[in-house]
Amino acid sequence: FTRIGSDLRGRVAIDWGVYGAPETYVIDSQGRIRYRHVGPLTPEAIQEKILPLMLVSWYLMRPA
Repeated sequence: FTRIGSDLRGRVAIDWGVYGAPETYVIDSQGRIRYRHVGPLTPEAIQEKILPLMLVSWYLMRPA
């Protein structure tokens, strides 16, 4: 991860529609939510959902 955020006051959670903990988001460099995972992260969720998104993002952001 390049950044990890914290929402100490809970305002961002309300804006994003968070309704249960834990929730994990993958957010692109433009600030768009690319993936939302509700519940604990499992190895399967990381391997099948999060890592592929991160690889695509890395590929698109790399220097030409």
